[in-house]
Amino acid sequence: MAEVQPVEIVIVGGGTAGWMTAAALGHFLDQGYKVHLVESDAIGTIGVGEATIPQIRMFNQALGIDEDAFIRATQATFKLGIEFVGWKTPGHSYMHAFGDVGRAVGLCAFHHVWSRGVRLGLAGPTHDYCLNDIAAKQDRMHRGKALTAPTVPEMPHAFHFDAGLYARFLRSFAESRGVGRTEGTIEEVLRDGDSGDVSAVRLGSGETVRGDLFIDCSGMRALLIGQALGSPYEDWSHWLPCDRALAVPSARVEQFTPYTRSTAHDAGWQWRIPLQHRTGNGRVYCSAFTSDDASAESLLAHLDAAPLDDPRPIRFTTGRRREAWKHNVIAVGLSSGFLEPLESTSIHLIQSAISRILKFMPGRVAVQAERDEYNRQFAFEMERIRDFIVLHYTLNERDEPFWQACREMALPGSLTDRIALFRTGGHIFRDADELFSEVAWFQVMAGQGIVPARSHGIAEALDVADLKAWLETINALYRREASRYPSHADYIARHCAAPAMAMAAA
Repeated sequence: MAEVQPVEIVIVGGGTAGWMTAAALGHFLDQGYKVHLVESDAIGTIGVGEATIPQIRMFNQALGIDEDAFIRATQATFKLGIEFVGWKTPGHSYMHAFGDVGRAVGLCAFHHVWSRGVRLGLAGPTHDYCLNDIAAKQDRMHRGKALTAPTVPEMPHAFHFDAGLYARFLRSFAESRGVGRTEGTIEEVLRDGDSGDVSAVRLGSGETVRGDLFIDCSGMRALLIGQALGSPYEDWSHWLPCDRALAVPSARVEQFTPYTRSTAHDAGWQWRIPLQHRTGNGRVYCSAFTSDDASAESLLAHLDAAPLDDPRPIRFTTGRRREAWKHNVIAVGLSSGFLEPLESTSIHLIQSAISRILKFMPGRVAVQAERDEYNRQFAFEMERIRDFIVLHYTLNERDEPFWQACREMALPGSLTDRIALFRTGGHIFRDADELFSEVAWFQVMAGQGIVPARSHGIAEALDVADLKAWLETINALYRREASRYPSHADYIARHCAAPAMAMAAA
């Protein structure tokens, strides 16, 4: 009997997308598959995805990666949420924190209780009822069960990390599990004359790498899915008009705030991501409302430490591929589409694409029905995240022309309906398995200034004294709990400091 040859999977491109894919496929697939990655050290990566959301922990845990070892290897810090400064009006701020806000009253979600409390003058901002938010603003950190009361929830967390170091970490992991690597630039994509599938890639060295399934992790070049197969790109810049970014690292700061900061400016926004060895900074802006030089000057003027390099320009068009899986090519990461990093979703989108690939796991033959369903799921996820990001822009009350244009633009119908449901009756419903929860939508809509006109009937029927006591009790419990936590910097120094930092502390 002839020996059955393994299915050859070729990953085109390294970076975070390529090595996350390689690590997962190398870990989960058996001897029936052979995984090979082609990359060139001469080709840079975007590398703005240094902030994550809590789902990254599931990815690392599934691979059996020790969390503290990962933090040390990637110079990571903890992340409890994202602070939005100036998005409603200059000087105003709120946080989209991970975890729950408040406590439900029976079947009545907390945001209904809160909105009635606001209308009665009894409730404070959402910050007062979220443990993650309270701890983050005090620069405190803790993992595991609460210290003061069993009724206090655990704090979910994510990370800020150096994406280049994470790719290097995963490369070592993947290669230890049999993933092959070839260094070289791709000069030609070869396709089968009958099926139209990609059959191989030819490198500048003349070497040919053949495969049955190709994963396109070539970034915005979209070498396979776009250039070779011509999957159309759906442009969303009429909803998300920012089209350029500048990224620059700055020197390490002593205060490792356990949250990302996003600060609105006259034509976009600026990010701040603290790591153990440096701070990641960047400015996202719309070129129709400001110049590259003015943006670079403003970026450098708003750093909290000395820059370590010149600002690196990035140009992009927000949107997605119509088909992320076409023929025998599946696009992962920026080759499949781009959403600005406002809510730290870029690495999660890599992770969710890998999860879908593993669920479908095509061999040498795939049917169109499988591709269609994969593409439907991909489109749904991208569109719901798009709506969530647009939400931040459209609810602003700023005076600058850019922000006025964002406030006046026609919205996707799906987003218009969500805002109306919350504004009129405080209702938030999660659609199927979309990424952002009801609590996430609540924090952003409330943070941007929406107070529902009415609440759920259960909340409206609550005794006013009981409602006041409920709000005060939650706030007191969470403030007492957070006060027991060490500072974020001390927590890292005790548990997971990178070697250089640990030596400096000693």
